[in-house]
Amino acid sequence: MQQRDGNYLALRRGIAGCLAVLLLVGIVAYGYQLRNGLGVTGLSRNVPWGLYISQFTFLVGIAASSVLVILPHYVHGKSDFAPLVLIGESISVSALFGAISFVLVDMGRPSRVLAVILYAAPTSLMFWDIVTLSVYFLLCSTILTASLVLPKGSHPGWLRRFVLISVPFAFGIHIVTALIYSGLAARAGWMTAILAPKFLATAFASGSALLILISSTLHGMRRLHIQQTTTARLATVMTYALCAMLLFTALEIFTGLYSGIPSAEQHATHLLVPSSHSLGPPSLMLFSLTLSVVALAILLTPAARRRATVVHWVGAMVLVAVLLEKGFAFILSGFIPSAFGEDVTYHPSTPEVLIAGGIYAGAILIFGGLLGPVTRQLKVSVIEVPDKQESSRATSR
Repeated sequence: MQQRDGNYLALRRGIAGCLAVLLLVGIVAYGYQLRNGLGVTGLSRNVPWGLYISQFTFLVGIAASSVLVILPHYVHGKSDFAPLVLIGESISVSALFGAISFVLVDMGRPSRVLAVILYAAPTSLMFWDIVTLSVYFLLCSTILTASLVLPKGSHPGWLRRFVLISVPFAFGIHIVTALIYSGLAARAGWMTAILAPKFLATAFASGSALLILISSTLHGMRRLHIQQTTTARLATVMTYALCAMLLFTALEIFTGLYSGIPSAEQHATHLLVPSSHSLGPPSLMLFSLTLSVVALAILLTPAARRRATVVHWVGAMVLVAVLLEKGFAFILSGFIPSAFGEDVTYHPSTPEVLIAGGIYAGAILIFGGLLGPVTRQLKVSVIEVPDKQESSRATSR
């Protein structure tokens, strides 16, 4: 036991050291960008959003991880989700830190955020996006801090209310973010009414996949006890979310190709057919679709879904598939071709990649820092809620 704990601490320190170096390099790269402006990035007039906003979009979906354990535990009374409540909140806090950081670096200068706050425009979706992100971040931070600071068994009623209030904000950050894209009439690939539900589907698919990977890793290292029923329920959520995600993608492709609308057909063709001038988005999208279809085929096989190792690999496939589509292909495909029908290119510059790596390193370090006190809580949840099935069996006896 002592040797295993020693190996665990050594592994954590090694990973933390590497992440600290990446974070330092990212800070230096951001200082270079702050000094020279956004001209050091690969962004242009035709492609004003790039790596920063694409990763922001992906991390907003990851921030839904807490909802996937809050709803079963607090609303449906599934007590086996209790150990994952604080894990989900930790993931949400870390992901929101990364998402907000990507918005700040994309704006060029942090002082520009004050303009959005001081000169608030209720008609601006960007304003409401900042509001929902900030409120959700404060709610998750408050819930997590109070759960770790308060003595075991001492959970006031206001904390449960905060938990339930955070649920609509978790949905809100995805809906508002999707509306920012779908409200741009000049971008045929984004102007679709099903973008918001598709964002929710990708969020639940990637969030459940990440929860499965993290919880199973902690369970294997004997840092957290996770029941098999919990993993099975998360796998079920991932299966349904993956079905919805693929359905929405198919509907968008069908509408673009069958409608005959030039802009929609051009976008769908550009996204799926690799050519000499556009290898990036089609390659990412086709690989993402392949991973998603294979993962869904495995999940729909009962014998394969009952094997823990298979579910873990499928979770990794789903997470990579969502990252490729939502974190890369989605943004690039929206700007290429341009609003004037021109073929434009975008390649993230070295400062962009270093800054993005630094932000991810900072988010992972925050999660790792929270993981220690959270795992010490083990089976303690924010509020102990009895399992409804167990209660009914006890009543019948």
